Amino acid sequence: MKFLDLTKVYVRSGGGGGGSISFRREKYIEYGGPDGGDGGKGGDVIAEAVEGLNTLIDFRYQQHFFAKSGQGGMGQQRTGKSGEDIILRVPVGTEILDEDEETVIADVTEVGQRVVLAQGGNGGWGNLHFKSATNQAPRRANPGQPGVERTLWLRLKLIADSGLLGLPNAGKSTFLAATSNARPKIADYPFTTLHPNLGVVGVDNAEFVMADIPGLIAGASEGKGIGDRFLGHVERCAVLLHLVDGSSDTVAEDYQTIITELEAYGGVLADKPRVTALNKIDALDDDERAEKKAELEAASGGPVMMMSGVSGEGLTEVLRAVRAEIQEDRLRIAKASEEPEPWRP
Repeated sequence: MKFLDLTKVYVRSGGGGGGSISFRREKYIEYGGPDGGDGGKGGDVIAEAVEGLNTLIDFRYQQHFFAKSGQGGMGQQRTGKSGEDIILRVPVGTEILDEDEETVIADVTEVGQRVVLAQGGNGGWGNLHFKSATNQAPRRANPGQPGVERTLWLRLKLIADSGLLGLPNAGKSTFLAATSNARPKIADYPFTTLHPNLGVVGVDNAEFVMADIPGLIAGASEGKGIGDRFLGHVERCAVLLHLVDGSSDTVAEDYQTIITELEAYGGVLADKPRVTALNKIDALDDDERAEKKAELEAASGGPVMMMSGVSGEGLTEVLRAVRAEIQEDRLRIAKASEEPEPWRP
């Protein structure tokens, strides 16, 4: 499995080093006094979002991450060395959940963002810290604080501006391949797509990221088919493109199946802006197009666009409708290419 979006990890921060009980003993120095140093701090366990990752597959082979403990203090007022931190490099869009798999601890959505998952223990004080006017030779030092051990879940939600929804074989992968440089697997059987695919789509000098997730079927919220486990990857999208197979005899029922699963999934997914498109119209004549479009408009209660991922008919209009629902700050506007002036001596 090359794509992994949910994994469990076990982390433990380093414990602090113990303080030292030491006294200065040198020739010709009558009153040496205490000189025990403090213990070093334990290492932290940190999660950091990095570029170039779009899966949690690295955590399939290593689930345990233990930071180093701090060294104990020493005489001559020497502080122990602090333990080294350990960094978990995760993709952008990773949610960090507690052991109950529900409580969100952190959500890393920007490159370079860091979150401390387990704080290292502080080092203990040496006996030098306890010197006072009434206790000039303390024989006391603190032990270091223990590290923190916890079990966490990492759940990846891909960062995309728009998402593709539809039943299996609705033409989502064909649409993504026709509008971007992505090359998802395309075949004439259901569940061709087994994991999400991302593609950068461009229209009218604007680019945005589109996510294609495996198709849903009736009962996906109950675990049928691949289930709804991949719906989390379109939670961050600004707009959803709902493709309905025009070659189906039950376009209204197909549309309602997806809407029912979105509502069963919960959250804000069912309330996101949606663009509904009737796909595969290249296989329909004019009468069938009009009939199925009217049937789908009655079921959706809104406008329905017509398109074909194979012939390219209506693709630009659909992309423009999707682009209109995305805020300008999420779009990447392509700079107009300027022709260089001819060289002159």
